[in-house]
Amino acid sequence: MKHFMTAMAVGLASVAVPAAAQDVQQTTTKFMPASTSMTVTPQAEISSKHVEEGQKFTFTTVGDVKEGETVVIPRGSTVTGTVTWKTGRAIGGKSGKFEVTFNTVNVGGKDYAVRGVHRQEGRGNTVGALLGSIWISGKSAVMMPGQEVSIFTAEAIPYS
Repeated sequence: MKHFMTAMAVGLASVAVPAAAQDVQQTTTKFMPASTSMTVTPQAEISSKHVEEGQKFTFTTVGDVKEGETVVIPRGSTVTGTVTWKTGRAIGGKSGKFEVTFNTVNVGGKDYAVRGVHRQEGRGNTVGALLGSIWISGKSAVMMPGQEVSIFTAEAIPYS
């Protein structure tokens, strides 16, 4: 009986190995490396007048992001960003400012980490404040759809 069980185990092992090797060949996955550049634009206006730190915004990729000839991140993919710093307009001609830190890109229903920070500044009005009144303030910082920002993947993204 012992020899029968050993023979049976050897027989099963020889059948299982080719099937496993075949599965490995069929499921070979390639990866787009981390630090791949992409361009994004906001889906809606973002203004220092209305944003708060911690508020999340959605952006979309402007063009296809390719690895060789393969599109890994299609144009229009959703990217999330969070307002991580903000100042409002101030007296003395100071403009409003905010920073967006980019978090993830959604590819095929799965989120992958991205990295990048964009600082948006309004125009100051220091000359007007000096000539006129201390109560003159600068402009709010505004980021509009169509404005392009470069960010990078922060991890490898699989594709086949």
